[in-house]
Amino acid sequence: MADNENDAIAHWRANFFTGLAIVMPTVISIAVVVWLFRNVANLTDYLLFFLPRAWTHAKQSPVDTEHLGDMYWYWSLCAFVLAVVLVSLIGRFGRNYFARKAIEWTDKAILRIPLLNKIYGTIKQVNESFTSNKSSFKQVVLVSFPHKDSRSVGFVTGEQKGADNQKWIS
Repeated sequence: MADNENDAIAHWRANFFTGLAIVMPTVISIAVVVWLFRNVANLTDYLLFFLPRAWTHAKQSPVDTEHLGDMYWYWSLCAFVLAVVLVSLIGRFGRNYFARKAIEWTDKAILRIPLLNKIYGTIKQVNESFTSNKSSFKQVVLVSFPHKDSRSVGFVTGEQKGADNQKWIS
């Protein structure tokens, strides 16, 4: 009897974790997309600061005209389109020599600010590794990490010679 219960629990556990492995990427992806759209909408809505809030936001109640509710969806869409246009214009501006120099100066200034330099530097480094023309990640490998019986995925970014003339992957 106990073996049947253990087998049933083990079978259920295997099914549960298999189902979790199938469902989890979808759930996480949807959650990230929803979170991203909400936050992008919150940020882009500020681009419409020049319009009266009575135009862009719904009234919470007909009696209370002072407190406004959420922004109308079409104004959020308008703000998003405005953000896309502004980013495109900045990208166009950033392609000439003087703008590249201004961006370099801004980068250097931001990298001198404590705490912000850590966040900005990390994001910039990750962005450059994925968007640069030269391949930062030469190949994908399995390495023994955190101990010899466990494997983790790693990316080969370069090679070095060790003290004993062995090749080390970094």
